[in-house]
Amino acid sequence: MAWYSQTWTWFDGAWHEGNPGLVGPRSHVLWQSSAVFDGGRYFDGVAPDIDLHAARVNRSALALGLEPTVTPEFIVEKMFEGVKKFAPGTALYVKPMYWAEADGPSTIMPDPGSTQFALCLFEAPMGVPTNGFSVTKGIYRRPTFETAPTDSKAGCLYPNNARILKAAKAAGFDNALVLDMLGHVAETATSNIFLAKDGVVKTPVPNGTFLNGITRQRTIKLLRENGVPVEECSLRYEDFEQADEIFTSGNYSKVMPVNRIDNRVLQPGPFFRKARELYMDFAHSKAKAA
Repeated sequence: MAWYSQTWTWFDGAWHEGNPGLVGPRSHVLWQSSAVFDGGRYFDGVAPDIDLHAARVNRSALALGLEPTVTPEFIVEKMFEGVKKFAPGTALYVKPMYWAEADGPSTIMPDPGSTQFALCLFEAPMGVPTNGFSVTKGIYRRPTFETAPTDSKAGCLYPNNARILKAAKAAGFDNALVLDMLGHVAETATSNIFLAKDGVVKTPVPNGTFLNGITRQRTIKLLRENGVPVEECSLRYEDFEQADEIFTSGNYSKVMPVNRIDNRVLQPGPFFRKARELYMDFAHSKAKAA
């Protein structure tokens, strides 16, 4: 039985079911990690901000020295074609990706002319925010722009996130707050992070160490438009320890509550509920407008 859920991938002019082999042992990406991707969502007949995700994957490709071979509009068009291969109502993860096939100079650099593209759609149920999840302090840190391609959604960045998650789970937590090199909180290992304290929502200011998420930007905009003060600022771990509530934003599960930081139990609060309600209203408004 396959370890993966129902999957369809567009590659080289056709749709392929399952997990087709797209690279080989000489493929540059397999040994030099020259790959970028993005993650959109399709659920309830809508794909909020999918155009922004499609545009970002092309920017990520350029950041890694790859050549985007399709337009964002093409990615969106193919996505809507692909969702028809799944049963109605299936929640999907939408993953456009680029990678280098051939070596470039000194073999370390990729040959940008060999850039390959695929669009992968797979079944992925939406997260349910009933109980939330726990966090602790991550034992590894986010790199800086000078040490890693943090301005892209590059696959080579994610093994560090996996190390952080592995350590957090070994300590009895679901996730971790990850610090940057200066000791400020950057994000969790899987999503952007928010806190609420004394009627104000705060979130780490983008400083080049983490991706300024599309769902993060949308959440901030929606809250501000609805009268909620949101500050982007430098935050220490202690700020989260003393917060009234903590919640996250990310493409995979959108807006989710944190229910525990170390030994301190938290409840999903009014700012989390407002943020999630506003986001879901925004997402479903696209269906009404269609």
